Amino acid sequence: MKTDNSPPRGTRDLLPGTVARRDQVLATIAGVYRRFGYQRIETPALEDLARLTGGQGGENEKLIFQILRRGLPDRVEAGTDLGSLTDFGLRFDLTVPLTRFYAANHSELPSPFRSFQFGPVWRAERPQRGRYRQFYQCDIDIVGEPSMLAELELIEATTEAMSAVGLTGSTVRISDRRFLSALAAQAGLPEQSWPEFFIGLDKLDKIGWDRVRTDLTENAGLPRTAVDAALGCVQQLEGLPRTKFIDALADALPTLGEEVLDDLTVTVAELGALSENAPWSWSFDPTLVRGPGYYTGQVFEVGHPDFPSSIAGGGRYDNLIGRSLGRDVPACGFSIGFERIIDLLRLTADDDVVAVLYETDVPRTEVLAAARRLREEGRKAAAVPRGGKFAAQLRRLEQWGFSGFVHLKSDAAGASADADADGTRASAVRPLGKEQPAG
Repeated sequence: MKTDNSPPRGTRDLLPGTVARRDQVLATIAGVYRRFGYQRIETPALEDLARLTGGQGGENEKLIFQILRRGLPDRVEAGTDLGSLTDFGLRFDLTVPLTRFYAANHSELPSPFRSFQFGPVWRAERPQRGRYRQFYQCDIDIVGEPSMLAELELIEATTEAMSAVGLTGSTVRISDRRFLSALAAQAGLPEQSWPEFFIGLDKLDKIGWDRVRTDLTENAGLPRTAVDAALGCVQQLEGLPRTKFIDALADALPTLGEEVLDDLTVTVAELGALSENAPWSWSFDPTLVRGPGYYTGQVFEVGHPDFPSSIAGGGRYDNLIGRSLGRDVPACGFSIGFERIIDLLRLTADDDVVAVLYETDVPRTEVLAAARRLREEGRKAAAVPRGGKFAAQLRRLEQWGFSGFVHLKSDAAGASADADADGTRASAVRPLGKEQPAG
């Protein structure tokens, strides 16, 4: 019986050449983060479901893959509550696991603690370009630093990492959850409705002003006059010159604290210095919310003109760790959407792997010796048996990620590579390319 060998919908098999390119990008990003003092950690894919559904993950909590408890019977009674059947879930980001990690291990960690994570996360998305049900995130976080040093360093490290992998033309957008709270309060929105308002505002770039207004008033039931006042203020603040938006914020929201304005002033000055002669720009975006509800201060995203969604994002979340530790700890993080930048970069593998092609009558010890000598010269080498038409096989080798080859043949004097006696000197390696040599 024929079976479907495709991976589950919304997931992908990654071929060796693709993995090699991804590894190159990750190594470059990791090298930048290490220079800034970030230390790699790992957290489990599974987390307690109660932690994942704590009300701070925003829309992501609706996309959790839940895990059935062990030992359940084959059948359960009708009407059984789903909560009694599940206990764990697959993580939907790397921030929530980090907060549990820090609470469990803080006594052994430096302060402030600079964390670097890379790993898969899962969301029950509707698959499309840049959105998969299993995908990789690349996060850095600073835990224990209350000042703006955290935000500024995270932005600098992340933009430097993106520049290092060759990503140009992106824009860093900044805003502040404290500004959004002041906006909602001044508009007269009840505080318990603020999360709903933020979620609606976060959809502006996807569905537009009219749909957001309809969703907030007719579907969420928020007061129309308050919604109109809040959205009107946001529209007035959009597109302001970088030098004027802080004064405009102070005028539009007299209740906005001086601390918020001072913090934004510091960020603006730093972004101006960092972006000078850099391959990226920045802007203030009053519509920027960031979906998760755990953000408490400045938030930021990176966009690119060739991609419809953000390619990186983060912000300050000073209250999230306290839910695990019992006391609040200042924290701030920035996450790169690894799959999205891979799609944008479309890199070719930059690796030097030599195929040691051998005919069937060449002694295997000679094949192994030839590959070994290539490795001793600093090359990567793998033995591959000759088969089929020579030019066609060379094309396949190139597709598989090999950059060159040596051809071992047997003659009266023993195995040889082309005209060389030992067949393993670097000069004997012939490059793979469009013009394939004849066998």
